[in-house]
Amino acid sequence: MAEVSIVFGTVYGGAQFTAETLAKKLQEKGHHISLKQTAELQDYVPSESEYLIIVCSTTGQGDLPDDIFPWFAKLKSQAPYLPKLQYSIVALGDSSYETFCAAGKQFDELLSELGAKALTPLLEIDASETMEPEVEVVTWIPTWLDAINKD
Repeated sequence: MAEVSIVFGTVYGGAQFTAETLAKKLQEKGHHISLKQTAELQDYVPSESEYLIIVCSTTGQGDLPDDIFPWFAKLKSQAPYLPKLQYSIVALGDSSYETFCAAGKQFDELLSELGAKALTPLLEIDASETMEPEVEVVTWIPTWLDAINKD
């Protein structure tokens, strides 16, 4: 089964709960999951032998949450070349704002710049349409599983 690291950035806990739900459901399917807490991100560089999933909410004017911003900034400044890394992004946002899912889009752009390859299209979960992003991410799991099985 796959080795998967899940990283989350949250303001009010929604992205964390979504990431925890995703981790639990993927573990139930036999995958080896490492759910990275904020303190673990300080020196974390994704291994190219694992799959990376980032679950991130957007705050302010399209900003990254404070808990994940230092890791984002460190990856951006150190720019490790990650050509074999495959990743997926689950972006939480509110489509009533111009900066809908901007934090997830920033991660997508950064990982692409680092040479990583998107395993699935960016998943945008709209708070205007659902109050339970964890339910949306569970319905996305078959898409992710299909993508890793094609790999």
